Amino acid sequence: MQRPLPTVQNRLIDSLPAEDMGLIGAQLTLIDLERGRLLYDPGDRIDTIYFPHDGVISLMTLMENGAAIESATIGREGALGLMAAVAPRQSLSRAIVQTPTRAARISAGHLHEAWEKSPRIRDLVDRHTEALFGHAIQSVACNALHSVEARFCRWLLTCHDRISTNTVALTQEFLADMLGVQRTTVTAVARALQEKGAIRYRRGVVDIIDRTVLEQLGCECYGVIRRTYERLLPEESPLPSPFTGKGDRSP
Repeated sequence: MQRPLPTVQNRLIDSLPAEDMGLIGAQLTLIDLERGRLLYDPGDRIDTIYFPHDGVISLMTLMENGAAIESATIGREGALGLMAAVAPRQSLSRAIVQTPTRAARISAGHLHEAWEKSPRIRDLVDRHTEALFGHAIQSVACNALHSVEARFCRWLLTCHDRISTNTVALTQEFLADMLGVQRTTVTAVARALQEKGAIRYRRGVVDIIDRTVLEQLGCECYGVIRRTYERLLPEESPLPSPFTGKGDRSP
């Protein structure tokens, strides 16, 4: 379902001055992305770039035996497929919508035309590429060195920064893929976090009860990734960073 584009809520687009926004505004359309929607698989040509507003898109690395693990996530601080603005690109991972979101989208061809004309857009593409790469390599270290509980907390915190609710709908299958563990392990970890007062866990749904507890139980990777993304926007931007810790948002 598409609608006329309202006030944009994506940090990358919001940071553009009027002159640069004029290069792409007419080509941006707003789309609703439902949970579970597949946007790209490995090898797919990236012909559309998505700028999420209030949800999470996961980048999943796939193995030949069907196993998968999440390598990075994209929310309102970034964009999916942004490097296709520079030159034709194929997706290196599976991109799937993990929490419902609105997103502004534009064709890679139209954004490439704006990229050629605007130093500001070229700078944002470079910044985003660096931050996403930093996110991915931090995730590699986190997946190898930190406990399942700490990694789960890190993911919930990052997700919480990007959505406007304390409730996250997550299937056991996705959680298992995200963490690289069996579903039984997911259940055990979720129940442990519930007993510690951090979340309330129901099948397919996680309610964040106490963010402070999640921050205490999580690893340092959440902060490292957050600080990396804070470099995406210039200091003079009036927008608050979605990666700033919000404390407890329990009702």
